[in-house]
Amino acid sequence: MTEHCSRASASSSSSLNSSTHDTEDDQTIARILAENESSRSDGKLGKRLSHLDSIPHNPRVNGEIPDVNDATLNHERLSERLTTYDLAELQIEGDGNCQFRALADQLFGDPDYHKHVRKDVIKQLKKFRKLYEGYVPLKYKSYLKKMKKLGEWGDHITLQAAADRFGAKICLVTSFRDTCYIEILPKDRNPTKELWLSFWSEVHYNSLYANGDVPTRAPKKKYWLF
Repeated sequence: MTEHCSRASASSSSSLNSSTHDTEDDQTIARILAENESSRSDGKLGKRLSHLDSIPHNPRVNGEIPDVNDATLNHERLSERLTTYDLAELQIEGDGNCQFRALADQLFGDPDYHKHVRKDVIKQLKKFRKLYEGYVPLKYKSYLKKMKKLGEWGDHITLQAAADRFGAKICLVTSFRDTCYIEILPKDRNPTKELWLSFWSEVHYNSLYANGDVPTRAPKKKYWLF
């Protein structure tokens, strides 16, 4: 009986420590976001590219990964568009977390905060289930369980949840043949910041900057490069 209570106490303590650690992480991220928001949400790209027409965003899970030939054509199309609009990519690690890494770079100036971005997106998906479950073609709990895992690719549903959670307009320059540009807006409030990503369709996300403004960061692992 004593052993059982001791284990329960240890488990409770561990849970408490974990909860405290999560709270501290959230507070740290909030502070970093507050410090960087004024310098990262000036809307320079949006003003320069305001002539681009966007299509309505349709939250959905990922489609099929294109074959090599289609992927090559898609990448060339995206590269041409970035050149046309004088945009440049910060290359994001291709480890399955690229959407969350690109969002973390735009939000916090550091792709390594991707775990915290994913955690916040999952919180949004859980708390406001009714907003998103109609777009999920499988059991919602199964979708959440899968999306919680590091390395699980983000989709257009997680992009919508990120826009809602962070109060951000997410601007995608894509490699889609018929869709150059997609805007993802928060559902219930006006955006307070803009996040710019490139989307090599169904393959990879990178973080976008005006040409010449890409921050210099030391590469760590493999990147999606063609």
